Formats: sequence, C-alpha cells, structure tokens
Amino acid sequence: MHEITKEFRFEAAHTLQRQIAAEASRRIHGHSYRATVTLRGAPDASGMLMDFGRLGQHLAAIREALDHRFLDEVEGLGPATLENLARFIWTRLATSCPGLARVAVFRDSEGESCAYSE
Repeated sequence: MHEITKEFRFEAAHTLQRQIAAEASRRIHGHSYRATVTLRGAPDASGMLMDFGRLGQHLAAIREALDHRFLDEVEGLGPATLENLARFIWTRLATSCPGLARVAVFRDSEGESCAYSE
C-alpha cells in the first residue's frame, strides 16, 4: 500500500464564539493555515496512485473557496474551527479522490492541528 500527500496553504479571517479569550475571538481576526491531503492505495498501470497534477487541481478549487475569505461566510463550513475546516476539505474531495485517507489542517504559528478521516 502506498500513500501520497499534497499540501496547500491559505490565509483567512473569521470570528469564533468561545469561552476562553472570548472578546478577542469574537472580533474578526485572521490566520495562516496549512492543509495536507493524503491518499492511500495501490498505484494504477501508470505507476501512480493519483497524478499529483490532478490532485493539485482539486486542491486549487478548495483553496479558491477558502483563501483570503471570511470563513464565517463560506457555505457548508459552519463555525470556522480546525475540525470543521478538515471535514469541509474532506467533503469537497471525497467523490473526486479515491483512496482519500486523511485531511489535516494546521495553524503552525500556534502549534495547532486537526486531522480528519473516515
């Protein structure tokens, strides 16, 4: 079994309703995000699990939906948490990326991440 992983980055703003640092979180603020998408399976006759160029096209569409956006307004995302971002990316890729194994979203500056898989 092989695994391939591709990464993309995006910048976005949001608000967040929470108990800790509630006032600061409720104000519009932004983050730099990094996301990785991992596929698992056996290579096909071409020797590839999926062409990285094709995977990049799928990720570019997701990046377009998230990059320099106000995440509170992204349809289907819900509250802009790392958990919801990981699931959002997964949902957008599930039908077009056979062998989808894991989506992880990172806020490197905070040392935080969340991974999603089914």
